[in-house]
Amino acid sequence: MTDEPVKDTNHGLDGQEGEPETNIYAEVFLDSVRITGVKVNYYHVCKTKLWLFSHNINLERGNDNVALGKILHEDRYKKNSKNITIDGISIDFVKTGKRIEIHEIKKSKKMDAADRAQLLFYLYFLKKRGFDAIGVLNYPLLNKIEKIEMNTEDETKTERDIEEIKKIVLGSMPLTVHKKICSKCAYEEFCFCGECNDNNYE
Repeated sequence: MTDEPVKDTNHGLDGQEGEPETNIYAEVFLDSVRITGVKVNYYHVCKTKLWLFSHNINLERGNDNVALGKILHEDRYKKNSKNITIDGISIDFVKTGKRIEIHEIKKSKKMDAADRAQLLFYLYFLKKRGFDAIGVLNYPLLNKIEKIEMNTEDETKTERDIEEIKKIVLGSMPLTVHKKICSKCAYEEFCFCGECNDNNYE
């Protein structure tokens, strides 16, 4: 799933103190600093991927892993409302009842910290707009779900994530670091096309 750009760049957050000098590219493409759930996820996975995606370099279209995620979404959850968009923020699906449930669908728990941060961002985003919600991570291949509620510590971490993401996308592209997860990333060839040693993993 990919998010659409958000019109509100700060999500109610003020304070630009401490941000680095903006480069020309970021000044021209101001949507690069708009925070979305996918950007929060990428921040916890790979800073380089975050920067590239934020500057409209999207290589995940047609990627097998992304395609599998879409198939799982459509097959397992076709009875649910899908791809709800609120002020430009795209959520897999929402259930309403005594309390709003924000659902995200994931293939595995390998990136559970990043997935959790993404879902917490959605809860934070909704809270700032007056909605009390809980989050649910759905793992259809594992037949598991994980419910998440935002506490004060989570809220503080989310605000910190937002500020750090702004700094990264307004700066120069971070140096690439070869990790094991790179082998399944749509950006691998772009990042390491000049490397000869494919086993040079961190």
